[in-house]
Amino acid sequence: MRSNSFKTRQTMGMVFLAILLTGCATAKQEPTVNEEIAAEEYDPWERYNRAVFEFNNKVDRNLLKPVAKGYRRALPGTVRLSVGNFFRNLFEPTTVINDLLQGKVKQAAADTGRFLINSTVGILGLFDVATTWGIERHQEDFGQTLAVWGINPGPYVVLPFLGPSNIRDGVGLIPYYFYTDPRIIVDDLGATIALIGIDVVDNRAQLLSATRILEMQLDPYAFTREGYRQRRLNLIFDGNPPLEFEP
Repeated sequence: MRSNSFKTRQTMGMVFLAILLTGCATAKQEPTVNEEIAAEEYDPWERYNRAVFEFNNKVDRNLLKPVAKGYRRALPGTVRLSVGNFFRNLFEPTTVINDLLQGKVKQAAADTGRFLINSTVGILGLFDVATTWGIERHQEDFGQTLAVWGINPGPYVVLPFLGPSNIRDGVGLIPYYFYTDPRIIVDDLGATIALIGIDVVDNRAQLLSATRILEMQLDPYAFTREGYRQRRLNLIFDGNPPLEFEP
């Protein structure tokens, strides 16, 4: 059963990845879409989004946050750093794929080098040797690739468990989760659950400080929505969004 489900997921993932690859030849270095959208157009499903936002917060307060606090108390900072390094390195191949889909050949070479260095000298990514050698880390995903290809972001949407997104970034999750997510392409249910669980808890532990900032806001939902929007703009334009795109 597990093998059949893995093969099905792999086949579907290959189809989605093939669709993405068709745009590689025309990929541009800069996004061609207008990311600036009026607030009422950006969040037309606000009532639904707020309900999901509150649901996610309840799950976080009652489950993820307590577990993350326990994780932080139980493990020394150096161990948590190595865990984070391991997962960041695990996702480097997906970054390389999106580098290539966006026509960033030099960056793809650099990110491939990061992955090889940290996977070997860095002992399976536990140590970020590449950064100490001056090879910076980049973050590229399928949502960013679709933006570079000229796809508009569409309405803002809060996904159950996954959090803030938009239509374009949500579509970008399909090939990621079906084919390139290293945590779930392993054909072993136990290993998959363990990898996802540790990664989620580690990420939540890293955000404990940010939680206090969020709780201080008069409208945490609006604060999160605009924070997500600005962060995506920054990633899409590699840290230099044109003035006309700034929210």
